[in-house]
Amino acid sequence: MEFIFVITVVILIIWLSTSSRSNSNKKKPKVINNPRQSIKETPDSPASISDLPNDESSPIKSIKINNASVSVELHEQTNELTTAKQINPKPRITVVNIPTPIIESADSSTHSKDDLATFNIFDSTEPQNISVKSTRKAQWLDKNKETIVQKRKLMGLIYIGEQMESMRSYDSDPALINYTLPASIPLGHQLGYYTDDSLGYWPSYSRLSRQCRGAYLDWLATDRSAASTPIGFVFLYFYGFERFVVVNNTDDKVADEQFEDIFNEVLRLHKVFASNRSFAGYSANFLEFMYLLKPELFKSKKHILPKTRHSLLFKLRLSEQIATTERVDDELALEWIKNTDQYNLKTAARRCDVEFDALFKLYYKQKFPEGMQVKPNKTKLNAEYFAASGSLPSVKISLDGLPDPSILKAPIKKLIPIADKATEELASYSRYLAKADTSKGDLAGLMLLPRAIASSQPSPLIEKFKAWAKAIILENDGVTNVSEFWLQTDLPAPKAINKKESELIYNLASFADIGIAPDLRYHHAKPKLDDKLVLFTPGHGEEFVPSHAFIQVGIALRLGAMVANIDGVVDESESSELEKLITHDEKLTDTEKRSLKAYLTWRLVTPSDNAGLKNRLNNLGETEIEFVKRFILSIALADGNVDNKEVKQIEKLYANLGLNKESVTSDIHQLTTSSHQLAPKSQNSSEFSLDETILALHESQTTEAKNMLEKIFTSDEDESDYIEVSELTNEVDGLDQAHSQLFEKLCAKAQWGREEVAQICSELKLMVDGAIETINDWSFDLVDAPVIDDDGDIYIDEEIVEEIREL
Repeated sequence: MEFIFVITVVILIIWLSTSSRSNSNKKKPKVINNPRQSIKETPDSPASISDLPNDESSPIKSIKINNASVSVELHEQTNELTTAKQINPKPRITVVNIPTPIIESADSSTHSKDDLATFNIFDSTEPQNISVKSTRKAQWLDKNKETIVQKRKLMGLIYIGEQMESMRSYDSDPALINYTLPASIPLGHQLGYYTDDSLGYWPSYSRLSRQCRGAYLDWLATDRSAASTPIGFVFLYFYGFERFVVVNNTDDKVADEQFEDIFNEVLRLHKVFASNRSFAGYSANFLEFMYLLKPELFKSKKHILPKTRHSLLFKLRLSEQIATTERVDDELALEWIKNTDQYNLKTAARRCDVEFDALFKLYYKQKFPEGMQVKPNKTKLNAEYFAASGSLPSVKISLDGLPDPSILKAPIKKLIPIADKATEELASYSRYLAKADTSKGDLAGLMLLPRAIASSQPSPLIEKFKAWAKAIILENDGVTNVSEFWLQTDLPAPKAINKKESELIYNLASFADIGIAPDLRYHHAKPKLDDKLVLFTPGHGEEFVPSHAFIQVGIALRLGAMVANIDGVVDESESSELEKLITHDEKLTDTEKRSLKAYLTWRLVTPSDNAGLKNRLNNLGETEIEFVKRFILSIALADGNVDNKEVKQIEKLYANLGLNKESVTSDIHQLTTSSHQLAPKSQNSSEFSLDETILALHESQTTEAKNMLEKIFTSDEDESDYIEVSELTNEVDGLDQAHSQLFEKLCAKAQWGREEVAQICSELKLMVDGAIETINDWSFDLVDAPVIDDDGDIYIDEEIVEEIREL
């Protein structure tokens, strides 16, 4: 009995000694926190630049990037790292449509008697398996390696094994596929991939439930390309790439091919899963991180690096450019406004990103033709890469000798007004694109583009219009019908050409660098639906402002065309005489001459309207009356002949203008004899021949004549002449007129009494409850939230109103 007691005591002492020694050797785990955002959050989390040592411990090495010394350091985090609890996991199914892969036969991994793990790794190109006996420590499987895990054949680019500690704690690295952990039987993906709460925000293979672990292995057994894959699976796979690059980037024994395989795979994943903003951001920053670690290796792939906010490369490019030139070009300025935390792009800039980029660079060059001057600051450039995986510390790269201008606030203050201006000009275009069934190729949308970039936008409709317009100009002197022009828009025919239709006509022509006559902005006349148009090219251009001489000649052409049309036929000599008013005026620019020639053509092919002229002539003095009569007769006699029929037409014109028609014959005689150059064409003819010199006015006389005409005649046509067509128009897109008016009235303040709202609804013939429901349904369709809260009083959500306004 005593012997048994002694033996028991000895065993107890030995056990206590061993246990104490074992415990004394254990290090206390560090309490840390994962810097990565939730995978359900947006991806625009900051990422920076750096490099890491090996799994165990490896010396920090320096590398060169663009003449800057780059040192790579690991930085431990000191916050708490929370772990996901696996209590009552809730199943979720994501359906995918991918053909089931053919699984080749292979042995399952087993445990040997010496407590070492044995599993199969083999090249996918080799038909036979090569059995490899391994310790519990993890191994990285290269791209062309395959292994069997829980009856699934998996391709490489993964960590396999039982032991691989996190670099920030004693927990197992989340990317490690521990083949000893149980998993559900292979189900493929015909019914979708099973997920539950064990996947969590920060997934870890060791913490997955049995069924979720099996689903992840099922996904790894495919080509890993299903766009509808649970994003947690993608991140779990991605963690392994981060681990490998961070640990092995300074290890000369690791082949460049391994890094290239990882780079290519992450780039592929980025394209497949870019719809998830979080993964898109992390994967893009990781690719930049790899480039910065090994710039020579990935030099040829720099141009395919995906764009990302908080770009790692941007800071380096900005630093190098400012250090070299002390200037910032338009490309870097655009990147700067997109990468800074001091400014957030508004809805229009995000929705119309291509157009915003073009406008921003255009206005930037106008303000800073030589680039914005920025002097190098004293703060040195240091950047960090924050891994998506919670098992990795941040990685810092110090770029010795380069400044960090990205932290400066003064340059951003100069860029913000440019960005705001570009955004504001895109507001209407953005709101149009926010509507259902619209696209950037729509004519109505193109017409809303800022003129500065409108002509640069490719459009089949615009190209078709250009071809048609050029054919009209070449083959028909630019003359066409308004209805024929409207057919080129592919829009329903309007009831009348009102202001909106006129603007569309002018804008469409401007897109093609085609000018239009009449153009109300310059010719003070408007086209009508059953009227004609005259096209000319090049058009007026965006900066065209008519001169005083342009306005004077235009008035003279209007009166002259009216005279030339009095007999119903415009003689070539009459039109030629009127053209002299254009060609002989040296004050007119080439653009003005093209525009006035088109306007003259339009006046000659369009019935004249004498409305309003009679009243004006009644107020003229004797001198002005004589001048008008002389001008009319000069045009009428431009062909050198006047017969009795033409005299009758001139008499009608005199009468219409309130002049004495009995004086026509004497006025003609006085005009033709005053020059002493009258010669009878035939002694028995009543026709007269008028020498060209009679009509030629000296420069001083011509100027006097134009000034006189400008005082006498002004346009009878203005914007008020438009025929307003009765149409149901909504003040707010998506609401009828009554609900639109109610919405606008309610937006005037944040809180209303119910009786106040009832009074407004009564005036609009609406029921309160029904109107609120209609407006809230509309708001839900636009921004996924109600804009009105009915709680006895009526409350207006001003933030929702602002969000709707931005659409």
